[in-house]
Parts: sequence; C-alpha cells; structure tokens
Amino acid sequence: MCLYDARQRRRVAPGWLAAIGVLVLGAFGAYSAANDEFRFAIIGDRTGEAVPGVWEQVWRETDADHPAFIVTVGDTIQGGNDGTMDAEWRQELGTLAPYRRKYRIFFTPGNHDVWSAASALAYEKYTERPLHYSFDYQQAHFTVLDNSRSDAMPSGELAFLREDLEKHAQQPVKFVISHRPSWILEAVLSDPHFEMQQLAKHFGVQYVIAGHIHQMLHFELGGVTYLSMASAGGHLRDGKEYDKGWFFAHTMVTVHGAAAEFRIKEAGPPFGEGRVTKPADWGAAGLSGGSR
Repeated sequence: MCLYDARQRRRVAPGWLAAIGVLVLGAFGAYSAANDEFRFAIIGDRTGEAVPGVWEQVWRETDADHPAFIVTVGDTIQGGNDGTMDAEWRQELGTLAPYRRKYRIFFTPGNHDVWSAASALAYEKYTERPLHYSFDYQQAHFTVLDNSRSDAMPSGELAFLREDLEKHAQQPVKFVISHRPSWILEAVLSDPHFEMQQLAKHFGVQYVIAGHIHQMLHFELGGVTYLSMASAGGHLRDGKEYDKGWFFAHTMVTVHGAAAEFRIKEAGPPFGEGRVTKPADWGAAGLSGGSR
C-alpha cells in the first residue's frame, strides 16, 4: 500500500512514508488466508462545538481495545479561520501524540478541517494524508474521499473512487469513507439510482461510512451497508436521546474473511453508559423496535 494523490500524481510525504516502511511491509502487507482476521477502530467527529473531555475519553477507550489501526470520519478541529488553524492542529496533534506513536491513524477531511485552499494544505501537512487516498490492510481495501466542501459528492471524487476500485477489484472486503453522508437522501428513500450506489454494487463495496451528522444511523440498500457514525465529541442535537442515535462512541470493526462485524461502543461515564450495539440494532430513525 502507498498513499497517493491521484490529482497531482505524486507520492505524499515520502520521508514519513519511508519511516513506517511505506505501509507495504508488516501488518500492511499482502493478504494471507491463514491470518485473515483483524480489528480496526472508527472514531467520529470531535467538532463542531466539541463537548470538553469527550474526545479524550473516546481515544482512551479506543486505545483499551487495541485496534490494528484507526480511521476517523473527519472534523478534528473546529476550524473556519485560516489565522488560527495551525494552532488548532498543533494542539490536537499534541493530544493525539501518544496514539500516533502506537497506531497508524487514517484521517478523513471534514468541513471543519477543510474550508479553503490554505486549510486544505494545512490538513495535508498536519495529518500527513492527502485529501483523498486509499490503502489496503490484509484482505480489506479502504477508500477515503473528500467531500469536505460540498454536501454532494464532487464528480472528481467519484471519478477517483471508480479508478481506485478498478485497481483494487481483487480485494474481497471494501470500505468507502467520507465525512459528509452525501448518500443519505437516497438511502432514506431506498433509491439505488445514484452513482455511489452503482459503483459500490459494481465493484463489490460492502460498507459506506460517514460522519458529520453526529447521529448513529444505518441503512441497507441493495446489499450495501451505509452507516452514519455517532459523535466522538461534536455536540449532540435533538434532545440528546440515545434511542434516536445521539450519543458519544467509538466503533470496533472485526474483519474476518469477506465479512465485517461492527461493535458500536458508547462512551462510559460520565458521557455515556457504555452500551454496545451493532448496526442491525439501528435504522433510519435510531434504534430499531426490537432493540429498545
């Protein structure tokens, strides 16, 4: 695996990549059927309007689960101001420093991270990730898209997704991650006639994951699982009701063979009750009837 900026046709941060073995060796090597199970973590939005203390607790609880690596769904800083973004990134990366030494963290650009050309450059500088990229881990392929500045998925991102999936068609498990759930209206309406769904079906993508809303939602559409992830610190809306999907959490994903099992782990006290659910417990309006 290597991180690649397809728009500029250049490798990103070569010194950093060399320092971690270009992520091709060791755990990020070729798939072996004899060792086809691994676990990774998904962490939701820290912002907007971060609730003090939640982000730090979510990372401690994630660390206690010892994932192989961590994927975020964006909104790491509050952002919105080119003049303060560097200080914000330095502060947050200071918070994450112990975890960056232990884990490979795959950031996703959120609207609070990227809002201007300067903030896009800052995002790439501090996260050491391009705005869109992909990577393999054993039998799984992950594509990270950039819809930080658009509610709709930009046509360039869909073109990148198509090209990327064509190149990695042999991987049996595929995840697509973006910050905004650009697919949510079609998912609510069970409308399969949109490009993301058509690409997912054609190339065998099983899981499409986003953040932004701060609400845990789950949709199934034509064999593709769509998930809106719970918050990891960004403020909760709509009465802050757990049953409606408003809570703080991290998610552990166990990949085995060609399947993945999600455990959505609510934060413990004082920010939650430590409840654990799976995607099937959730729907388009919160907990499904049998899970209440």
